[in-house]
Amino acid sequence: MWVVKLGGSLNASAGLRDWLDGLALLGGGRVIIVPGGGGLADEVRRLQSHWQFDDLPAHNMAVLAMAQNAWLMCGLQPALQLVDREADIVRTLRQARTVVWSPLELVRQAPDANTNWAVTGDSIALDLALRLNAERLLLVKSCDIDGQDLASLHRREVIDEGFMDRLGPVAFPIDVLNVGQWPQARGLLLGQA
Repeated sequence: MWVVKLGGSLNASAGLRDWLDGLALLGGGRVIIVPGGGGLADEVRRLQSHWQFDDLPAHNMAVLAMAQNAWLMCGLQPALQLVDREADIVRTLRQARTVVWSPLELVRQAPDANTNWAVTGDSIALDLALRLNAERLLLVKSCDIDGQDLASLHRREVIDEGFMDRLGPVAFPIDVLNVGQWPQARGLLLGQA
């Protein structure tokens, strides 16, 4: 199975539909989409900066932003299957569906190592891929990627701090693509690249 994190910044891109339509068509039974928080999470950052509240409520609000974007994705492509619980992902994949994971389980009552801005949707997608023993992790961004490696993308703050801390040796490839690179992703899904 593949975990595909669609950055929340794609919400402003016409290319989002290509990804959703393509993943719905080709990803049935093997693709889990993790939505980013995008502009909704940016608003949480702005509110936290303005009101100076703790990271725990900010984390929970950012998770809710990801959940809202999961609903958006399913609204744009009804063939996608929204799943709220990680335990239901594999069952839904067995039904030959493409999953959109709404990570509401990550809402916390007490702070932990993940309730801070060093951990964003990229880290959440990597954690899910590791837990599910994924075959591949694909991060899709709206910014220019230009063939840069993960360390370079981290230095540019395209990939979050927590992602790099978790990376270590992983048993699957990690690809970072721009939203305009759906044809390359399609080739990977079809085993052509």
